Amino acid sequence: MAPSIVFSLVSLLLVSTCGYVQPLEEGFISAVLSDKGLEFAKELLIEKGIASTVMLQLPEIENSAQVPLVGKAKVVLSNITINNIQVNSSSVKTGESGIVLVISGATANLSMTWRYTISSWLIPIGISDSGNASIEVTGMQVGLTVNLRNQEGSLKLTLLDYGCHVGNLLIKLEGGASWLYQLLVDAFEGNIASAVEEGISEKIKEGIVNLDNLLQSLPKQISLDKTAVLNVSFIGNPVLSSSSIAIAINGSFTKKNEVLVPLDYQQGLKISAACGGLQKMMKVSIHENVLKSASLVYYSARKMQLIIDKLPDQDILNTAKWRFIVPQLYKRYPNDDMQLNISVSSPPVIQLTYQDIGATIFLDIIVEVLEKGELIPVAIISVKIGASCAVEIVGNNISGRLRLQQLSTYLKWSKIGNLHMYLIQSVMSSALKTVIIPYLNYKLKRGFPLPIVDGYGFQNAIILYNHPWIAVCSDVSLEDYYLGQPSPYIS
Repeated sequence: MAPSIVFSLVSLLLVSTCGYVQPLEEGFISAVLSDKGLEFAKELLIEKGIASTVMLQLPEIENSAQVPLVGKAKVVLSNITINNIQVNSSSVKTGESGIVLVISGATANLSMTWRYTISSWLIPIGISDSGNASIEVTGMQVGLTVNLRNQEGSLKLTLLDYGCHVGNLLIKLEGGASWLYQLLVDAFEGNIASAVEEGISEKIKEGIVNLDNLLQSLPKQISLDKTAVLNVSFIGNPVLSSSSIAIAINGSFTKKNEVLVPLDYQQGLKISAACGGLQKMMKVSIHENVLKSASLVYYSARKMQLIIDKLPDQDILNTAKWRFIVPQLYKRYPNDDMQLNISVSSPPVIQLTYQDIGATIFLDIIVEVLEKGELIPVAIISVKIGASCAVEIVGNNISGRLRLQQLSTYLKWSKIGNLHMYLIQSVMSSALKTVIIPYLNYKLKRGFPLPIVDGYGFQNAIILYNHPWIAVCSDVSLEDYYLGQPSPYIS
């Protein structure tokens, strides 16, 4: 087994599926791998393990034996190579003791070269010969037990037990005498079996060390843009039940260069194990506080601002268009261009419901007139927007699409007297539907990344709402981690 075997196993632990109900600690994102996901991981690990172990070359073996009537024979076996492995049965189990992967009843085919020399008082000049041989290994058992623990926000992988046992060997010589075959069986069978067992066991050990180093190097935060980072450090230890593996991830947004401090919420919240009656490999559950923390970060960074100086109907941004809606504006500033300076006046209120994400957004829209090259604010209109957000999966990101539900406006300040707000509201509604909402949807479409390792992707994902959580239930697709090509093991 090579490093890729265990790497793939733990990689799949970083996504989540159905079959788990467990109080979370402080994590805003939960991750669970179900029995279906474990089965998928097991088959993938075996395929990748076979690909990594094939062409493994074992150390040279040298031994000697006394041959009746001939003398002492010195035999050297070299270029011992594992050419093929077939697995008949396998299993993966999880529990308090760790993750146990067992392969039983496997067969392997090996090739090697041999040479011998014989010297005795009867044959003072000595004789020698060489050739090739093939070996069939049957009844091979391979197993390992690993455990995952949280170490300062990263996953620590520990190898608890591992090994390989060879059942029987069948050696077929090309060339050589019949006595040589019997010599190989009698004197070398144990050596060859031990070489296979030690070679595969050493690969397991090396793979765990390399994978543990990789896990320790995984980032604890993901940079989203120039403003925010997503805290993806692990919270608590993974929970291993008889049919699933679960982890908790912090999941809060913070400003760049700020200390990563998790936000508090009510302890003991539980997530549903259901996936709408569907059997899925993974289920990523996201608490509404993830969205709330994002809202707070971008609001505090003053990134929720927008200046509209161009519209599909550019005439709207001229006082002449407003002469019947706000005649005093046109009278005071005839035929002057305008712009709308829009800013969010408080952090948007976000709440997950049982059918979508609800958002209440409070805006201040400053109406500015461009007169003689100078922008002059003439009115401030406060707007309350009620919107819903439908969530979708784009690649490995979760993104959203806003829909306007309700709109109300009132005049906050005016330099041009009272305004007919019902007319203003109509114009604002048009601007929201044609400019502002499409602009926000463009931003939301980028989404933010779900906690899944590069090389894996969502397949046939569905969205479930269960206040205060939103869940992504999905199967997993895989592209080859090393080559960046579609995996030959997944159809």
